[in-house]
Amino acid sequence: MARSGLAKGANKGHITEQRERAPRPSRTKGKIGKRTALCREIAREVAGLAPYERRILDMIKTGGSSADKRVYKFAKRRLGSHKRALAKREDIKAVNSKMRAKQAGA
Repeated sequence: MARSGLAKGANKGHITEQRERAPRPSRTKGKIGKRTALCREIAREVAGLAPYERRILDMIKTGGSSADKRVYKFAKRRLGSHKRALAKREDIKAVNSKMRAKQAGA
């Protein structure tokens, strides 16, 4: 709230202009940089998928209506947390769609 310039009241105090603060370093925590993203992409290209990731990919390909749930449960068991399991499921889905697009284009 803007200060009123009065000594008493809810908005008491000298009238000043609000300065724009630089964002704290803690606000950028967890954001993937360009270099890290490139390194991870190259590593994925060279090394391929881990055995459990290949199983997830197979589940996505063959799975029917409840494939998403089965993939989530499997990933959660392997990775240990809800958030990581969801992220891995989306990641492998993206890999699958990329592979399908590559096959359709070729």
